[in-house]
Amino acid sequence: MVCILLYLVLAPFFSDFVKIRLLMDFFLSAIFLSGVYAVSENKRNTRIALLLALPMFISIWLSHVVKIPNIDLMIHVFGMPFLLFMIVTILTFIFKTHQVTRDVIAASIVVYLLIGILWGFIYTALNFIEPGSFSYNESGNANQSSIFAYFSLVTLTTLGYGDVAPLTSRARAFAVAEAVIGQMYIAILIARLVGIHIAQQMSGKNKKDK
Repeated sequence: MVCILLYLVLAPFFSDFVKIRLLMDFFLSAIFLSGVYAVSENKRNTRIALLLALPMFISIWLSHVVKIPNIDLMIHVFGMPFLLFMIVTILTFIFKTHQVTRDVIAASIVVYLLIGILWGFIYTALNFIEPGSFSYNESGNANQSSIFAYFSLVTLTTLGYGDVAPLTSRARAFAVAEAVIGQMYIAILIARLVGIHIAQQMSGKNKKDK
């Protein structure tokens, strides 16, 4: 969760001191390594996570050494399966648990943020494949990854500032899907966590009464 927050919030503040692309890639790599570590208790999940993370990890740092056509597109395409795998794995953990703990709350927040990052990857890849899918102002050291990560979180939370806007039917479809998923996730997850918490309290009261 810390790595994700650093990727989303902290990196832009250091754009004047270091190359923003390098810093974003560092935090993104940290997210992927943390994700692999998070599932390390299960050997099968660890192997799957490593296989999914390795192509993107190599592509990220290879892009700083050699110039390969469309490597930015490759980075985001390779990253999508890993992010999706992590979302499904963490959601499985959340819905299997029968107690509301700090780990469960942290996992719930991480899934929400990972959904935002995943859709940011989708928007970036879509804009590479279909240039002009979005309207936005490029200024300063901002790059497409940071712009679409921002747009994704704004869409996920349904804030909709309007400074970045989808222009094509595919871009609009993905934006609508993300907004709906964001609202459904909060509604369903909060309902589940509240239900579990109430059950915990009732169980505790029954034990005291006995």
